[in-house]
Amino acid sequence: MASRNRNTRIEPTFGGGSRDDDASVFFVGEDDRVVPAARKGKAAPTRKKAASGTTRRQSSGNRSRSGRQKKRRGFFGLLRGGVYWMMVMGIWGGIAAAGLVAFYGAQMPAATTWAIPDRPPNVRIVAVNGQLVANRGMTGGEAVGLHEMSPFIPQAVMAIEDRRFHSHFGVDPIGLARAVVTNIAGARFSQGGSTLTQQLAKNLFLKPERTIERKVQEVLLLALWLEQKYTKDQILEMYLNRVYFGSGAYGVEAASRRYFGKSARDVSLSEAALLAGLLKAPSRLSPARDPQAAEQRAQLVLAAMRDQDMIGDSQLATAMSTPAVRATAYWTGSEHYFADRIMEELPQLIGEVRQDIVVETTVDLVLQTYAEGSIRRLIDEEGKKHNVSQGALVSIDASGAVRAMVGGYDYATSQFDRASEARRQPGSAFKPFVFMAALEKGLFPDTMRNDAPIRIGKWAPRNYNEKYYGQVSLSTALSKSLNSVAVQLAQEVGPAAIVESAWRMGIESDLTPNLSIALGTSEVTPLELTAAYVPFANGGFRPDIHFVKRITTAGGGGVIPA
Repeated sequence: MASRNRNTRIEPTFGGGSRDDDASVFFVGEDDRVVPAARKGKAAPTRKKAASGTTRRQSSGNRSRSGRQKKRRGFFGLLRGGVYWMMVMGIWGGIAAAGLVAFYGAQMPAATTWAIPDRPPNVRIVAVNGQLVANRGMTGGEAVGLHEMSPFIPQAVMAIEDRRFHSHFGVDPIGLARAVVTNIAGARFSQGGSTLTQQLAKNLFLKPERTIERKVQEVLLLALWLEQKYTKDQILEMYLNRVYFGSGAYGVEAASRRYFGKSARDVSLSEAALLAGLLKAPSRLSPARDPQAAEQRAQLVLAAMRDQDMIGDSQLATAMSTPAVRATAYWTGSEHYFADRIMEELPQLIGEVRQDIVVETTVDLVLQTYAEGSIRRLIDEEGKKHNVSQGALVSIDASGAVRAMVGGYDYATSQFDRASEARRQPGSAFKPFVFMAALEKGLFPDTMRNDAPIRIGKWAPRNYNEKYYGQVSLSTALSKSLNSVAVQLAQEVGPAAIVESAWRMGIESDLTPNLSIALGTSEVTPLELTAAYVPFANGGFRPDIHFVKRITTAGGGGVIPA
């Protein structure tokens, strides 16, 4: 092949000439146009490939660069498309959310009619010296001001339940977003993401089920209304005085009394952490049910408080080393029998309780403690021997005021009040009414009767231990509790007279008028039997038996007639 002059310029040729004349000539034809011209008649012949190897390498490089550019343009295009559709979906999601809020909001009453429901009234029952006996009512405790309760309580609750309480507007977007992600991942409502304000709104106005309707009302309506109408401290105080802490305790005061036997004003750091930990699952984590689970949850609360610099390292170490609280499964202490009796009498005294009240009672807690100890000691020492597991005791002074009343061995085990509700045969304790009826018929304490075996038809009552004393005065017969003399007197005065005398003295139960009544065969309660003895102690005056001295409003602003 002839060599080609390197200095010769190769010019492109358009149109005529044969491409086969010289393979080194560079041709550009119709087929090389970007936009081919309109063709008339037959199509032009297909362009032949250039023979030059250099040209092929240049074309290959151009195609490679073009492919990379297309890939780059494809990635950014997808990114831009994703952002675009996300914006579109966000707009439509916002429209849907607004529609949802409007729909559920339209089903609620006008905001001008919204009001905080009154807290269920508490009945504070106190002893003669003003010492607390018990709190009664739906909440089980009185309301305590935020500034009055231990400062550890609100700190612990905020640390574990709503750490951004003082910075959000009733809704915590961060917490809500976390809950939404968790719920979507788990395909169920496992987290609520509720703030303390939302929880208060739920407790005040809504039912507990987890539905979209409830969440919309709770989050976007009621919570925002609460935040607009009340201060943060007011919201926190309302929440702490109404929330459920398990074991029948609503509010921090009731919970503190229930689990620690003290007021919320005196709660320690470790105790406050335990209370705050209960809010997640009050029944399951109750120290009355599972003290170890309650303690583990309390330690998480303490750690959260330390993370937020609410407490120091030394406080954390001290609180962590505190042993777990073991609360009784139910209230314990015989004074609760007395408190139950107060609640039974209140409707008759003042009608329906519509506000917090204080009931000043006649009980003396020192005497109550001695009475409870006596019953327990007697049953512990003699119970197995006589097959007895329960007992009752009533103490009434000469004015008719009940100073002590024990309804059983242990209130936590049995709340049945045997002192005022259980009827038993009084036995020889009924004989004073028999001798009283005889005196009223004209006999005297020194009247003599023959203590000897007696038979009335097929009935032959006998003295205890089969021992008889012959001629004895009525005073001696009563002091020795002689059955034969008591039955003789019943024959003389008649059973009806004995029944009438007993009723006048204070017995209220139905009594059967037969001769066996002389030996106390008709059943009565310990309370009424004790009440019927009072006239013997005060010279013959039968007072009204009472448990209540005075009833006042919680603030002491008024006296309610009792």
